[in-house]
Amino acid sequence: MPKSALIFGSDKYAIEIANSVKESYEIEFFVMDENEQIDFDGEYKKNVFDLSDEWYNTEKFEDVENTIVFCTLSEESENVFLVISLRSNFDSLPIVAIAKNKESVDKLKMAGANKVIPIEQTTAEIISDIIHNPIASKVLHEILYEKSDLKLAQIEVENAEIFGGEFPADIDWSRYRGVVVLSIMHKDLSTEFIYSSKSKRHELKNGDMIIVVGYERDIVEFEKLVGSRRYVNWSDWSW
Repeated sequence: MPKSALIFGSDKYAIEIANSVKESYEIEFFVMDENEQIDFDGEYKKNVFDLSDEWYNTEKFEDVENTIVFCTLSEESENVFLVISLRSNFDSLPIVAIAKNKESVDKLKMAGANKVIPIEQTTAEIISDIIHNPIASKVLHEILYEKSDLKLAQIEVENAEIFGGEFPADIDWSRYRGVVVLSIMHKDLSTEFIYSSKSKRHELKNGDMIIVVGYERDIVEFEKLVGSRRYVNWSDWSW
């Protein structure tokens, strides 16, 4: 049976998510206004719901193992109610929610979301960027859906000379086996996502931060080559 992605909402984050996962999932949108237009690149099914006590169609959730839900409603209260409603009816349903700020992140986690993406720190574009990299796609799947030993780490560059003056977009990151480099935070606080087509040509320098995901042993090896780890509270970053 094909996998389904049920996306509640139709703003730019909902569209970016849909375009990111459309090759692997059958997309269905859920909107609160039947006249609402969805600027999605492809065919889709549109369902109308009103968040009443019996708003959901249980047929859509019969195959929970092959279904994932993205909650992207623009109103925080509606998004929280939606997550509570879904979780109370479907214990094992994977739910990913979009949050506007840290306070909203906490509320959505308490409501029952498996993963919460804060849009002030990251957007659905990261999903689009990463999912097109085969190795990173596997990692993203484990981060979103599975309990694993994968960790996120922030490494400060102290040996920039090992990159030979290459720009981040040109570096063959696959040579650092076992870790996936997600982004670079430069000393001027600009950020670039490694797999983005919009990646800037900005030479890596000592003091820059590299955000990586991987297993502890592999991160340690990467650390030995590049610099040293800087510990952060990843619950604030919130994947």
